[in-house]
Amino acid sequence: MTNFQFADSQETIAVDVRQLVIAGWAGRVQSAIDEHIEELKEIGVTPPSSTPLFYRVAVNQLTTAPAIQVLGEATSGEVEVVLIGSNQGTLVGIGSDHTDREAEAWSVAHSKQVCAKPVSPQVWRLGSVIEHWDQLQMASYVTIDGKEELYQEGPVTGLLHPAELLRRFGLDTAELAPGQAMLCGTLPVIGELRPGNAFRMVLKDPVAGRELRHRYDIHTLPVVA
Repeated sequence: MTNFQFADSQETIAVDVRQLVIAGWAGRVQSAIDEHIEELKEIGVTPPSSTPLFYRVAVNQLTTAPAIQVLGEATSGEVEVVLIGSNQGTLVGIGSDHTDREAEAWSVAHSKQVCAKPVSPQVWRLGSVIEHWDQLQMASYVTIDGKEELYQEGPVTGLLHPAELLRRFGLDTAELAPGQAMLCGTLPVIGELRPGNAFRMVLKDPVAGRELRHRYDIHTLPVVA
């Protein structure tokens, strides 16, 4: 059971997440998808068989904790909108598809299973943003050697609209069922993919003048052979 808090009312809601999905290659514009594919090909990742792809991940990887542990030095985060189905409708959060880049070179599906998926403890109701969805903005920041730098930034218009994404997932409604959660795709990285000591992400709603934020520290465990 994961506890979330509505950002506008401080009311809490507990969600029993039973299905966690990562929507990969979920760009709205093919050129942006191609850019991300080329970005990952540089580190040896095989291009996808089709787009988007929906990867299943163990639900215990979803966390609102302020820190995660990873194995080795080759992991990094990716800012993503998170949709969470609840008994009060679909919720919107901000999260990170933290990924092992070495594992990604031989299996994207396995690389997504290796690392925890941090998400914000605060959420909005999807109904409060769906009418102006394309106004939302995402950004992420990575901390390297104590210095925070901009890592990703851009509008959600680069990614499939939730209604279209869920349609391609096989749903006939723009709402997730209670217990389903989905990370909805990421933005190109500014510069190169790179690991850090902390990762911070922001989802901005300029229409309502509000933001969702989450930051997590990254503790690296040694690889013992």
